[in-house]
Amino acid sequence: MIHSDQGLVLIARRPPGSHMAGGWEFPGGKLAPGEAPLAGLRRELREEIGIEVLEAEPLVLCRHAYADRRVLLDVWTVLRYAGEPRALEGQPLRWEAPGRLHEVDLLPADLPVVEAILAARAFSADR
Repeated sequence: MIHSDQGLVLIARRPPGSHMAGGWEFPGGKLAPGEAPLAGLRRELREEIGIEVLEAEPLVLCRHAYADRRVLLDVWTVLRYAGEPRALEGQPLRWEAPGRLHEVDLLPADLPVVEAILAARAFSADR
């Protein structure tokens, strides 16, 4: 999960021809065989949106079963990065307020991620 200095969260639209095409998701992707989660995050974000992850921490691990596949999302919060996110694969990108993420057509697997983002924000606000 990538956030702006204004507290907005970056989401990307799945491209035509992909699983769940047209739905919105948090940028990232599949790990290569034997790839560590942080290394995979760095590679995927460099390839998809052209940023270099400088610091990140785990946010949530969640499983979801679609009718045709199961996914395991190992989601991290990117704390610091270099570069400006841009759509290197032609996918639409959008910055969204965390409180509005339930109003976006996010993929079902990403809904627990929204809850984790909102819980983390509430925890930070209570400190």
